[in-house]
Amino acid sequence: MLPIHVVLEPLKAALASGNTAVLAAPPGAGKTTVVPLALLDQPWLEGKVLVLEPRRLAARAAADRMAKTLGEQAGGIVGYRTRLQSRIGPKTRIEVITEGVFTRMILDDPGLEGVGAVLFDEFHERSLDADLGLALARETQGLLREDLRLLVMSATLDVVGVSRLLDGAPVIEAEGRAWPVETRYLGRNPSERFEEAVARACLTALGEQTGSVLVFLPGQGEIHRVARLVSNRLRLPNVDVVPLYGGLDRAEQDRAIEPAPPGRRKLV
Repeated sequence: MLPIHVVLEPLKAALASGNTAVLAAPPGAGKTTVVPLALLDQPWLEGKVLVLEPRRLAARAAADRMAKTLGEQAGGIVGYRTRLQSRIGPKTRIEVITEGVFTRMILDDPGLEGVGAVLFDEFHERSLDADLGLALARETQGLLREDLRLLVMSATLDVVGVSRLLDGAPVIEAEGRAWPVETRYLGRNPSERFEEAVARACLTALGEQTGSVLVFLPGQGEIHRVARLVSNRLRLPNVDVVPLYGGLDRAEQDRAIEPAPPGRRKLV
């Protein structure tokens, strides 16, 4: 059982008695893929559940994961829509979209016809589209759709401040992680290039640990430069170095997201 399951009932109760709530849960708690599915059977829900993600890749991955949980492929009960891709069907009840798509959607249809709830995932990243989307959704809720449910979800967030912004919305907090996490801080020589330091950290992790490694970098250029540095220095024949970013085609993204085959490891 994921940590998020412990707070599902309080969360449902908060959205049944009011129209706004804040959910704080650490990474890996399961909020992105568990909460939308848990809301489908709520008596107050009339219409779709929109789940907002900051990036195209995250939107598609979340939709694919939820669809897989239901034994389906994206485009059935769970679908997704981004600027460049869409997989929505007549049966779709959960639609995972990027924040930019939501902004255009609510500007075109301020009443959000056919939508019962909007979930703002990863809100701690605080993008312009996320802030604008929440402001527009609150305006819709206040002027046109008192029945519209809004849920702000975040891994790390000033929950008191966001609750105050939402007129004292109840705060539900999930504690714990699906897996234990140890944090280490590695020093860096000021004269060392950023990519060099990251590549060194990757090689250290691969040498000290037995599993795969996931590395977060600012953009496409840094991803390719670090991948090239690691590939040139790697001496482990069972490790695949795989880039992952929104500009890749679907097949390359799937290759990066899928678990490593038996006997192999991945550096993503």
